[in-house]
Amino acid sequence: PMADADPRVLLLARQVAESRDEDVPVLLLKLKEILNSASSGSKESKKLRKEIHYYDLTQYCILVLRQDYSRLPGGWATAAQLAEILSHCCVGLEVKEDPEEFYKKFLPSAIDNLLFLGRRLQARFIRAIKDEEKKGFLHCFHTVTDAICWLFGGHIQLTECVLQNDHFLQLLITDDIETAMIMMSVLHNILKVNSPALLCVDEKFLHSVLDELVYKLSSTTNPVIGNAATKLLLLLAKFSQQLVKLLTTRYKGLKLLLSKQWTGKGFDRDLSQLLDLLYLEQSDRKEEMQRQHQAACLIQATWKGFQTRKRLRKLPQAVTALQRSFRAKRKQELQHFKKQKEDEALKQEMQLQRQRAMRHFHERQLALLEIIHASQMDKHIQEMEGKSALTIQRFWRGYRARRYFHQQKQSLKEYKAAVTIQRAACKFIEKRRKKRALSPWKDTKGLADEQRLALKQKVDDYIKLHPASQMSEEMSKELHVQAQEKLAQFLLRSSLDRRAAQRRETLLAQVNTDVELLMNAPGLAESTEKDLSIFMSRSGPVAAKAKQSHITMLKYTRWPWWKKLGDEFVEGDVIPDEALTAELGTLFIGGGK
Repeated sequence: PMADADPRVLLLARQVAESRDEDVPVLLLKLKEILNSASSGSKESKKLRKEIHYYDLTQYCILVLRQDYSRLPGGWATAAQLAEILSHCCVGLEVKEDPEEFYKKFLPSAIDNLLFLGRRLQARFIRAIKDEEKKGFLHCFHTVTDAICWLFGGHIQLTECVLQNDHFLQLLITDDIETAMIMMSVLHNILKVNSPALLCVDEKFLHSVLDELVYKLSSTTNPVIGNAATKLLLLLAKFSQQLVKLLTTRYKGLKLLLSKQWTGKGFDRDLSQLLDLLYLEQSDRKEEMQRQHQAACLIQATWKGFQTRKRLRKLPQAVTALQRSFRAKRKQELQHFKKQKEDEALKQEMQLQRQRAMRHFHERQLALLEIIHASQMDKHIQEMEGKSALTIQRFWRGYRARRYFHQQKQSLKEYKAAVTIQRAACKFIEKRRKKRALSPWKDTKGLADEQRLALKQKVDDYIKLHPASQMSEEMSKELHVQAQEKLAQFLLRSSLDRRAAQRRETLLAQVNTDVELLMNAPGLAESTEKDLSIFMSRSGPVAAKAKQSHITMLKYTRWPWWKKLGDEFVEGDVIPDEALTAELGTLFIGGGK
C-alpha cells in the first residue's frame, strides 16, 4: 500500500475486491463523494486521483462500463455517473510509473468503452416509447458525451482516438435529431480543442465525417441541424485550405445546396462565410486551371513546332526514299512485263516448232506411203504402232521411275544418314569399350565381429576334423627344390616357345611380302636390274612395300567427302583397316604383321 493513503480509498478498494460483480458499480459511485471532498486542482485532489489509479479503481470503472445496467440498481443512470467519475479521475492525473501504458493503452480503452456506452444509450433512447424513459436516456447520453469531452479536453492526444473510433462514426451517423445535435457538439469540441487532429486521421474516417455532415444538410430541413452542420463545415474550411479543396472537389453541388435550401433560415452569417470560402476556392481553381491550360497550350505549340521542323528537315530524305521506291517499283514492273513478253514469245515459238514437227511428220508419212507397196502397208502400220507403243511405255516408265525416286529420295537420304550415324556410334562405343579399364577387384564389405567369430569357429572345427599330415623339415626342403626346378624348366620352355613363335611370324610375314612383290613384279622379258635389286636385298621389299602403303594413304586422304562419311569418330592418323586391306593386304614392318 501507498504511504499515507486515504483510508476511504483503501476501504473502497477492499470492498470492490471482495464484492460480487453486480455490486461493484454501486460501490464505485462512492468515488464521487471522495473526489468532491477535495477542491479541484489542489494537491489533495491530485493525491486522491493517484491513489484511486494505484489501487486499480479506475480500471474497474472502465471494465464495468460494458455491463448491462438494465438489471442493476440505479439502471443506466449509474453507468452515466460512472462515466463522469472515470473522466474526472483521469483528467489531472499524472502517472510517473509506466506512463507509456497509461497514455497508449489505458486512456484509449477508456475512450472506447465510453463510446460503446454512448451507443447503447443512443439505441435505447431511439427504441424508447415513453417520454420519461426518453428524457432519462437522453440525460444519460448527454452525461456520457460530456464525460468524453472532459476526458479528451484534459488529454488532447485522445482526439485522434475519438475520430478514428468506429463507435464515434456510428454515433454520428443517425437520423435522430437530439442525439445527432449532441454528437455534432462533440465534434465541434474536438475541432476547438485539437483541429490538426482531423488531418492526422486516416482519409477514410475524414471522408466519412464529411459525408455525414453533407448528408445531414441535404436530407433534412430542420434549421437546428442545418445550423450545426454549417458551423462545423465553416470551422473545417477556416482551419485548412486543403479541406476547402476537398469540399469543392468531392461535393460539387454543395454550394448550390447551401444557397437554395438554407438561405434565410436564421444562420445567414455563417452560411455566407462558408459560401465565400467555397467560391473563393472555386475561383482559385479556375485561375489555376486557366494557367494550366495556357501552359498546356504553350507546351503543345512548342512540341508541334519542333515536330514540324523535324519533319521539314527529313523531307529531302523522304523525297529521295520515295523516288528510290518509285524507281524500284517501275523497274520491277518493267522486268515483269519483259518476262511476260519473253514467255509469250517462247510459247509461240514452241507452238510453231510443234506445228513444223507435225507437218514434217505428215510429209514423211505421205512419202512412205508413196514408197511402200500396198500389200506391205498393214505390216508397216503394225510396226509403227509397236514402235510408238514402246516409246510411250519407255517414257511412261521413265516418268514413273523418276517420280518414285523423287518420292523416296528423302526417305533414302534419311536411311543413309541413319546408317552412317549408327556406324559412327558403334565405332565410338567399341573404341570406348576397348579403352575402359575395369578393375577386377571389388570392394568387399567388412565382416562384423559376430560373423568373424562364427567363421573362425567353423575353421577351427574343420581343422579338428581334418588334421594336416606332419611333414619333416628335410621333406619340405626337398619339395621346395623340386618346385623350383619345375618352375625353371617351365620358364625356359616358355621363353624358347615365345622365340620360336616370333621367328615363325617373322618368316611368315617375310614370305607374304615376297609373294606380293612377285605377284606385282613384271615379267622376265620386261624385268631390269633395278627390279632384281629389289629381290636381292632384304630391305628392298620392305621399302617398296612401305612406298606402296604411302601411296595408298595419300589416295585415301584425297577421297571425296561422301566416301569418308562415318569416320568422324576415327582418329586423324588412323585409316580404316578395310580400306588398306583392299589394296595392301599384309605388310611386314619391323618384325610385325
